[in-house]
Amino acid sequence: MKKLALALTLACLLGPASTHAQNAYITNANDNTVSVIDTATDTVIATIPVGLNPFGVAVSSDGSKAYVTNFRSNTVSIIDTATNTVSTTIPVGLFPEGVAVSPDGSKVYVANPNANTVLVIDTATNTVSATIPVGLGPEGVGVSPDGSKVYVANAGVRDNTVSVIDTTTNTVSATIPVGLSPAGVSVTSDGSKVYVTNQFSNNVSVIDTATNTSATISLGPLPSLPIGVAVTPDGSKVYVADNGSFCPSTVSVIDTATNTVSATVPVGIAPFGVAVKPDGSKVYVATGPNTVWVIDAATSTVITTIPVGSGPAAFGVFIQPPPRAGQPPSFAGVPGSNNCQGTSVSALATKFGGLDASAAALGFSNVQGLQDAIRAFCEG
Repeated sequence: MKKLALALTLACLLGPASTHAQNAYITNANDNTVSVIDTATDTVIATIPVGLNPFGVAVSSDGSKAYVTNFRSNTVSIIDTATNTVSTTIPVGLFPEGVAVSPDGSKVYVANPNANTVLVIDTATNTVSATIPVGLGPEGVGVSPDGSKVYVANAGVRDNTVSVIDTTTNTVSATIPVGLSPAGVSVTSDGSKVYVTNQFSNNVSVIDTATNTSATISLGPLPSLPIGVAVTPDGSKVYVADNGSFCPSTVSVIDTATNTVSATVPVGIAPFGVAVKPDGSKVYVATGPNTVWVIDAATSTVITTIPVGSGPAAFGVFIQPPPRAGQPPSFAGVPGSNNCQGTSVSALATKFGGLDASAAALGFSNVQGLQDAIRAFCEG
C-alpha cells in the first residue's frame, strides 16, 4: 500500500509535457492522414486521420495547434498537438491549398485557388471572418513576423505574381511580379526577405519587403520544378524542394550571402514540402512515395529517412517551434482539473519511460524542475 500511495503521490506531482516537443506534422495526401514525427528521435509517434487529400499545413507559433487544408474535403482540420487529435473541422472554399498562421495565433490564412481568394479564419470562433480577393490560382502563403503582411503566391496562368495583403484592412496593398507559376513562400525571421519558388522558371524570387521588389536566384540549367521552400532561422540558407528533378531528385541549398546554390542534396522521388528545425540543425523533406528525408544542415548530407503515409506533401511550416522565452511549458493535463497532474505524469511515463528520462528529454536539469513546472501548469 505504501508503494502504491507513493506512486499515486508522484503521479499527482509530475506530468506529461508535450509543448517542449518539436514535432513535425506531415500531411499524407493519398491516405488522408497526418504523420507526427518526433524530431528528437526522428520516429513517427502518431498518425492522425483528417479530411480528404490533406495538403497544406501550418503550426501555430505557440505550437499548440496544427492547421491542415483538406484539398478534396474543402475543409481545414485543426489538430490539438497536446493530444494529436482533430479538435475542429472548418468548412472553407473549394480545393484549399496553402495555409499560414498569424504570429499571435488569432488568424489563419487559407489560399483558395478555385476562387482566387484568401480566406481568413478567426481562431477565437473557428469561422471564416473575411474573404480577400488576390491573384489567379493562389497557392503558398506566408505571414510577416509582426503579422502586418501576408504574402500569397499566385500560380495561375498569366498571373505570376505575389499579392501582399495588409492585415489591418484585409486588402491587397501591393502586387509583385515574380517568375512563372510561383508556389512556395518563406519569410525570413526578421521579415526583411521573402523567398518564392517559381515552378516553371526554374528559379527562386527574393523579395525585398522594404521596397516590394525582387531579385532572381537560378537553380541551374536543368528543369527542377521547385515547390517547397524554407529559410533557416538565421537567414543564412534557403532550402528548395526540386520537385521535378530526377536521377537523382534533389534539394537545392541557397547561400543567401551570394544568392547562389551552394549545394544540392540527393533525396527521394519528387520532393515537395520542406521545413527547417527551429534550432537550424536539421532539414525535413517530404518525398514520394512515402518518406521524409532528414538532412544535417551543417554538412548538407542525409542522416536518416522516416517512413510516413502515402503521398506526403507537407506544404508549409510543419515543425513546432520551441517554447517562447519566458513561456511556461504545457502538459497533457487540463489546468484546474482534479486529475491534471496525474494525467500529465501518465503521459510522460508512457512517452519517455520514466520521470528521469522525461526530465532529460524535455530539457529540465532534474526531476524536481519538471515537477515544479507541472505543478505551476496545473495550477494555472
